[in-house]
Amino acid sequence: MESPQIADFIKLDSDDVRILRALQIDPRAAFATLAPVLGLTELTVARRYRRMRRAGAIRVVGVVDPGALGQSRWMVRLRCRPGSATAIAEALARRDDVSWVALSAAGSEITFAVRSRSQEQRDDLLGRRLPRTAAVLDIQASVILRQFVGGRGHYWAALDGALTPEQESALGSGGNPFIERPVVRDQPSRLSEHDEKLLAALAADGRASLVDLAAAAELTPGRVSRRLTTLLSSGVVHIDVEIAPLALGFRARANLWLRVQPSKIKTVGRALAQLPEVGFAAAVSGPHNLHAVVQCRDLDSLFEFTTDRVGGLSGVEAMEVSPVLHQVKQIGTRVDGDRLTSPD
Repeated sequence: MESPQIADFIKLDSDDVRILRALQIDPRAAFATLAPVLGLTELTVARRYRRMRRAGAIRVVGVVDPGALGQSRWMVRLRCRPGSATAIAEALARRDDVSWVALSAAGSEITFAVRSRSQEQRDDLLGRRLPRTAAVLDIQASVILRQFVGGRGHYWAALDGALTPEQESALGSGGNPFIERPVVRDQPSRLSEHDEKLLAALAADGRASLVDLAAAAELTPGRVSRRLTTLLSSGVVHIDVEIAPLALGFRARANLWLRVQPSKIKTVGRALAQLPEVGFAAAVSGPHNLHAVVQCRDLDSLFEFTTDRVGGLSGVEAMEVSPVLHQVKQIGTRVDGDRLTSPD
C-alpha cells in the first residue's frame, strides 16, 4: 500500500496560507494575538491550525543549534548498495542528531545533516557506525564552514505576499530573521538538566504552553519563561515552522553541490540567500565548496532556476543538481509520503 499523500488530507486556502505566514513571523504567538491581525476569530485560527497539523501540513518544533554548544555540523552523502538505502535512511532518521534525510540518485544515495551535540556522538556515527555498514559503498562528509541562509528562513519567500506589510509589521516581522554568523561559537553555552528537559519538550511541540513546558522542565512557569527567552536570544534554540512542501504546491526539491572560485564563495553564498527558492545555503569543505537546498514548483522550474539564476552567478565553475527522490526527515520531523508526522 502506498504512503498517504497530503493532497488526500488537506487543501489549503488563502486563510490557511496567511496563518502559516503569521506563524513563520512569530511561531509561538497566541491564537488570540494572531486572530485580530488576520481578521479572523480566535476559534477559526485555532481550528485551522489544528486541522493543518493533524493533516501533516505543518509542525512547529524547537531546533537546537549545536554550534551554540561548540559543536560543528556536517553534510554527508552516502552511496549505498542497490536496495539498501531506504533501510539505512530510516535508521538515520530515527537519530535525534540527524536531520534533512533524503534519498536521491534513484534511491541509491542518501544525503543528511549531522547535528550532534557532542564530539563523541558525531565520531561514533561518522567514524565507526557508518564505515562498518556493509551496504555503504562510499562516504563523503563535509563540515559546514559558514551558513548563509537557513534556520527560520525556511519557506519565508514561498509565503511572501500572503500578508500585507501592515499585518507583518503588527506581528513583528523585520524580514528574514537569519543572521550570517560563524557556525561554531567561540564561547559555547552550557545547558543544565532543566534546559535539556525544556529543549526536549520544545522539540516535540514548539508551541507548547509555558505551563506544559514548566511541567516538562520541572520549573515554575515564570522561570521557564525567562530561561526560554535566554535560550532563544542566545541562539541555542530557534522555533522552526516546518511545512510540507506539497501543501504549498512545491514538488521539486533538490540538493545543489557547487564548485565556486574561492574568492567568490561569500558573494555567491549571499546571492543564493536572497533567492526565494533557496531554503538553505552554506560554504562546506570538500571538492564542492558550496551546498544549497532548493524547492521549486516542478522540474521545469528547477531547470530554469539552476541554469539561468544559479548557473549565471559569477564565480560558479560547476554544479551538480541532485533531485530528491524521497524526503525521509526534515529538520526535526519525519515525513510519511508527503505528510509531516508527529513523534511517537
